[in-house]
Amino acid sequence: MKLNNDLQEMMRKASRLLESGPKGIAANLIQRVLQRSLPGGIPTPERPAMKDINPPPAGRELPPTPKVATPKVATPPDVPAFVADLLQRFGARQPAPTPPPATDERGQFLSGTLSNAAGTRQYKLYVPAAYTGQALPLVVMLHGCTQNPDDFAAGTEMNAQAERTPCLVLYPAQAKSANGSQCWNWFNAVDQQREQGEPSIIADMTRKVMADYKVLPKQVYVAGLSAGGAMAAIMGNTYPELYAAVGIHSGLPYAAATDLMSAMQAMRNGMNETRSAQSLPSGSRPIIVFHGDHDKTVHPRNGEQLIEQHVRSEDPSTTENGRVPNGHAYTRTQHQKRDGSPLAEQWLIHGAGHAWSGGSSKGTYTDARGPHATREMMRFFATQQG
Repeated sequence: MKLNNDLQEMMRKASRLLESGPKGIAANLIQRVLQRSLPGGIPTPERPAMKDINPPPAGRELPPTPKVATPKVATPPDVPAFVADLLQRFGARQPAPTPPPATDERGQFLSGTLSNAAGTRQYKLYVPAAYTGQALPLVVMLHGCTQNPDDFAAGTEMNAQAERTPCLVLYPAQAKSANGSQCWNWFNAVDQQREQGEPSIIADMTRKVMADYKVLPKQVYVAGLSAGGAMAAIMGNTYPELYAAVGIHSGLPYAAATDLMSAMQAMRNGMNETRSAQSLPSGSRPIIVFHGDHDKTVHPRNGEQLIEQHVRSEDPSTTENGRVPNGHAYTRTQHQKRDGSPLAEQWLIHGAGHAWSGGSSKGTYTDARGPHATREMMRFFATQQG
């Protein structure tokens, strides 16, 4: 969290007042600082903070053991200790800087806006250098809470991947006015319906890119992390004719919740078993799922339930265990259709927390110890062409 000079002076004044002045004025000053500096304001019982993903390790050092720790929030060095404690308890986060493009990203990263009856959202679109008007695949990437398109692109390295495997990459951006923590509202019933709410906005963005650029219509895919992963599941199930396959990292099943309370329950323990038994909409798309078995934010049971929603017990499957050199061990299970074509793929990453597997430290919520989720998703997508 970067504080301007006015906010820092207000904090210092509050500190002096607590020591020698009226405590009520000091408390009021602290509240004003928090309201002006925290994303979404101060959490209240009526508007609880939606902590969808864990803060990254301080300094981005990789922990020596699989145990996931929640680090303290960084605050400026001249912030009084009592204010730093308040900021920590209220969940203030340091906003992610917009990283410079990687040296192998030679394409264009363009900005745009889409409006429809459900609202307005901004987006960014990566056009690889190889694009000269020929038809290419399109990948839609949905960020997690507190993230933005620049941060998510840097962490997943999807733009660099788009140069190696030429494709267009669309990054819809959640608005703070829609969710103070910039989470996609996957837990609202209206945002789980076709041609309503946020799904309609994301779908219209996809259609806009398909109209503005040459896109292979049977090679359009959607993927996301955490809240973005949950929304990706919604998109694959409500728009099966638009997306050929879905990638979900540390996310939740389709319709896992219908309000904030059931969302928190699903994140802690997995989707309610009664709800998980409900059938998916007709024509739901093949999926690839990544989840860390040490995820303390979205319970790993959600990854299992995602697979259960898409796979029947009689579908053939194969399981293999592996380990990334100097990285995480994993269990990979592949499910096939009756004709042998890929239906679903599950990666359970042992010792991993709530972070994009194999991602870059240039973005938030990444774990470089792999396996490389971006490459594996693109491989899986290439097997699905509508």
